[in-house]
Amino acid sequence: MAQKGLFRSSLMRQYWMAGTGLFLIMFLVVHATINAMIFRNDGGVVFNKWAVFMGTNFFIRAMEIVLFIGFIIHIADGIMLKRHNVAARPVKYAYSKPNANSKWYSRSMAILGILILLFLIVHLNDFWIKTRHIVGNIDSYGVDAQGRENLFARMQDVFSNPVVVVVYVLGCFALFWHLLHGFRSAFQHLGLNNIRYNRLISACGVVFSIVVPTLFAAMPVGMFLGWVK
Repeated sequence: MAQKGLFRSSLMRQYWMAGTGLFLIMFLVVHATINAMIFRNDGGVVFNKWAVFMGTNFFIRAMEIVLFIGFIIHIADGIMLKRHNVAARPVKYAYSKPNANSKWYSRSMAILGILILLFLIVHLNDFWIKTRHIVGNIDSYGVDAQGRENLFARMQDVFSNPVVVVVYVLGCFALFWHLLHGFRSAFQHLGLNNIRYNRLISACGVVFSIVVPTLFAAMPVGMFLGWVK
């Protein structure tokens, strides 16, 4: 293994996978918290305040680059680990019972990851590239009551389309299953699992996997149904 180099070993790929996964989990917490500000029903004033801060603060912009690199590494590690596992056992056992040994979502992390990637591309196209002025902008939506860039109005426009709302809900559903396995798995790959804490980590993973995707899904649904104004 040492001859292959640390970054080419299966063990190091697991460490990278877990490390980048935990980093992305922290990002989800921040992202969900800021987005949840739309439920204040203040016309998006507080939400826009934080959105503008996230889009103009130098440190945050730098972290976006780190986040993007981390996401790419996470995807690459997932693909390599999947290929390594398949290559290690090219022929399935004749009497294997996968359902008895693992959950379907733990065996489908690569597929769920690809679905999340496709969803992320849609999400970035809807919001990020425009608010960062990479392609287009949201100037046509004017400003909010405090004179800030009105990302809230952009969200209302995007989520007025029922097809888009369904796509976002399905993306959140895929995220739920991915997190359900990935949260606990990240701790295990980093060697942080302990018989005294495993149940707590597992419980936290279940709660996190439910709360965060549900919160994300509630945003487009709430806007489409007029619950958020």
